[in-house]
Amino acid sequence: MRRVAITGIGTICALGPTAPAAFAAACEGRCAIGPLTIAQRAEYPHELRQKIAGEITDFNPRDHFADNEIPFYDRSAQLNLVAAREAMADSGLTLAGELAERCAVITGTGIGGTESIDNNAWRVYFEQKPRVHPFSVPRTMPSAGASHVSMAFGAKGPAFTISSACSSAAHAIGEAYTMIRHGRADAALTGGTEGPLTYGSIVAWQALRVMSNDGCRPFSKDRNGMVLGEGSGMVVLEEMAAAKARGARIYGEIVGYGLSADAGDIVDPSAEGCAAAIRQCVREAQLAPEDIGYINAHGTATRANDETETRALRQVFGAGLDGIWVSSTKSMHGHALGGTAAIEFNLTVQALHHGVLPPTVNLHEPDPECDLRHVRNQAVEEKIEVALTDSFAFGGLNAVLAVRRGA
Repeated sequence: MRRVAITGIGTICALGPTAPAAFAAACEGRCAIGPLTIAQRAEYPHELRQKIAGEITDFNPRDHFADNEIPFYDRSAQLNLVAAREAMADSGLTLAGELAERCAVITGTGIGGTESIDNNAWRVYFEQKPRVHPFSVPRTMPSAGASHVSMAFGAKGPAFTISSACSSAAHAIGEAYTMIRHGRADAALTGGTEGPLTYGSIVAWQALRVMSNDGCRPFSKDRNGMVLGEGSGMVVLEEMAAAKARGARIYGEIVGYGLSADAGDIVDPSAEGCAAAIRQCVREAQLAPEDIGYINAHGTATRANDETETRALRQVFGAGLDGIWVSSTKSMHGHALGGTAAIEFNLTVQALHHGVLPPTVNLHEPDPECDLRHVRNQAVEEKIEVALTDSFAFGGLNAVLAVRRGA
């Protein structure tokens, strides 16, 4: 089996417009969840109950795209392209000849072109207009991000999108890793994106009654729900020997990937299902509990998720879990659905690279049912060798990735 190196990272989310900015803010313990503005407009028929989100408040498409390009892109695709550009520039990789034909683009998204879907519905049903934008179909299709990224960089290898709710980006990264590991591709641009902060989307999430309006507090005894966010994370993966041969900076190495299905409830997670994905990942990476220094938890701040994830980790690691630092960065950037796992993956890779573990903020009093070694409210400086990142989605679709620190 071939080894898989991480040579470029790109992030845009509420914490910052680039991967370094987002990581610096996370290590400062800065909560970027604030007033929701995108979906709060006077023309909407009802006031939203949801008032906060992990919103990218200063994003202007014209700072990134020419005026004649913007009509082709939904907000989710725009964020995807911005993160992909940063990841490619960071990697220094140039796609040409055979490498272009063997570079995969695999992205994840939970919904796709949410903004465009919402705008079309508003135009047709409320404004009673007979027509929508001519690029409505390519703007709304979930695979738009993968298509635009492949076109932007001339990547002609396998290109597709995975949609598995909140695990989408983790599955995308894991499948890209698997392709390179087994020789189906030599490089990959992979990650995920989501732009779900629209009126229609928020109304749907309100109906589930899993949202908090006073903050995201994973693992805290007083937690009362998740907070939506938006953003994109993208990474460049390469076959290790080729990356070393070209003198690439290697942030780390993906060493394990586990995936499973609860095969149970559409919204209620299963500790056994989550544990199966963790166990598979750890087994593939040939890790013992003492090898793992940090876990970036799924940690949504819902009552069910946090306790279930804790039980799953206990099932796999037993008492060994007491020596592993755990945090949920959703407490700072919100839950960006299909894009979240990539944002968290990039924060985890940087934590390994820099030797600083980002915290769970707003952790007032840890829930006794979440008996973890919390990185509580402040970052921890510690050089660790291996980290995991967990993703557990509605529908019981689970994915876990293991990363080893680069040399």
